[in-house]
Amino acid sequence: MITVIGSINLDLIAKTAQLPKPGETVSGSDFQSAPGGKGANQALAAARADAKVRMVGAIGNDAFGGQAVALLDAGGIDLAPVRKADVATGIALITVEASGENVIVVVPGANGTVSQSDVDVASLSGGHLLLQHEIPLATVKAALDAARASGTTSILNIAPWRDEAAELLSLADIVIANETEFDLAADRLKLRGSDRDERMADFAARTDRTVIVTLGAEGLRVATPQEQFAVAAHPVKPVDTTGAGDTFCGYLAAGLDMGLELKDACRRAATAASFACLKPGAQPAIPFSAELPV
Repeated sequence: MITVIGSINLDLIAKTAQLPKPGETVSGSDFQSAPGGKGANQALAAARADAKVRMVGAIGNDAFGGQAVALLDAGGIDLAPVRKADVATGIALITVEASGENVIVVVPGANGTVSQSDVDVASLSGGHLLLQHEIPLATVKAALDAARASGTTSILNIAPWRDEAAELLSLADIVIANETEFDLAADRLKLRGSDRDERMADFAARTDRTVIVTLGAEGLRVATPQEQFAVAAHPVKPVDTTGAGDTFCGYLAAGLDMGLELKDACRRAATAASFACLKPGAQPAIPFSAELPV
């Protein structure tokens, strides 16, 4: 069983020829809404990787709430622990101009109410826990502590990076970061080494934890207390990289929960992340396991 404690959003996306200047109104050419939020994206990825998944989080008691969890529900994810809060569902307001440049406003809404009580409702008891940084960090810490106490393997995706979260990395069994996030964390933690691999090795040695750094088209690097290794990305011609990182996290958790060795789980997750780049959007682009090469 994989338990995801994290964010659930609805993305509201408007396309226009150019972004408006302050005080200016421009005409849009297209509008779409799509479920999002890193927690929800990763939960759906794990489910499409054939894992048993439950989602813990909060949505608003509004029309957006049902839309935000529609694909999770269709994917067979246990939504019983998703609570309705007396605030709006988390929203991302995204304006995209023809050049691809965008402006994004994220309103956490119900995600900001996810708390210790939600961790308690999760009743962790083994399996894997997947976390991100789009809910209060005090809740992330409480979940990591609960995972350790219950024998649950914790996986922390440190996105989006927040300096005040540095102390949480050593509490997770597995840390996942992209190269920018890891470099910021390494500076904050004063990790030793002349390059990223050496700093990853220092983190693994200091904490007795595993760290995975994703590198986009260059694949990923892994450092455990025992070894370091690299995994190549599956070669594709990307259409949209949105959600590739979340796909990796969900597939990795699923692979480990199914009993794969870390290296094999990383390979499968890297392939899934590459395939997620072949379609636009985040959740709609997450591949099903049957779509991946054997």
